[in-house]
Amino acid sequence: MQEKHSYLPDVDRLGVLVASVLLTYALTRLVQSPRFTLSLILPGFYFAFPLTFSTGMTLLAAGLTATGMDWLIRGHSSLGAKSTIENLLLPTLTTFIIGAPLALLPNDTSWWVGFGVGAMLIVAVFLAEYVVVEPSAPYYAIARAGLTALSYALFLILVTALRISGIRMFLLIPAIFIVTGLISLRILHLDGTDRWDFPWAIGIGLVCAQVSAGLHYWPLTPIQFGLALTGPLYALSMLSTSVAENIPFKRAILGPGIVIGLTWGAAVFLR
Repeated sequence: MQEKHSYLPDVDRLGVLVASVLLTYALTRLVQSPRFTLSLILPGFYFAFPLTFSTGMTLLAAGLTATGMDWLIRGHSSLGAKSTIENLLLPTLTTFIIGAPLALLPNDTSWWVGFGVGAMLIVAVFLAEYVVVEPSAPYYAIARAGLTALSYALFLILVTALRISGIRMFLLIPAIFIVTGLISLRILHLDGTDRWDFPWAIGIGLVCAQVSAGLHYWPLTPIQFGLALTGPLYALSMLSTSVAENIPFKRAILGPGIVIGLTWGAAVFLR
């Protein structure tokens, strides 16, 4: 019985962590505060970045997740002296990304629906990251596949939300580069080889950032924009895994080419 429970996190710790994160989201609807704008004036350029209470609480949620997930993972019987950094990356990004669409939703039923979906995603990521600490866990393969799928879904949610918000390009490009790089870094680390492939992660981030810059002024709907960027992320991650497995390049490029064709084709017809 003890061995069975060692694969799942302590219920009390998990409950405290999830409740703390969700409380920060709920406070954004209960507390009203003025908006502040950070501005930078240069010759011929004016940069403005709005700061709201929601922005601060989203950052607080990400910080709580990072520290809370470390606290949760360290209760794993199989952790030993291993670092917890790899298990903190995706949960922290998840809470940060969920805050973006929640800040855009109106204060009605749709916000609570988004809040509920976000809560389920957070719990799923926390549980999956705990399970993948031990490769011999019964649900290790499912948890690893789930984390990979959630990574792509979260990226699509973030890019779509950024498009809806009308963010300026000088903020969009670094945001896409950083998030794409971190997500691809975690995805590549989940491929079974436990590799931190920084060159591929940086390259994927640069490609997606360049694609986002090229599509920024196109008359695309948010979902079209999201699909157009998620396709390259998925395709290049597949290509990296194939190259690491020494698959011939002609075969390795086939799958990514199909993925880009399908996602960009879907983006053309979806409105």
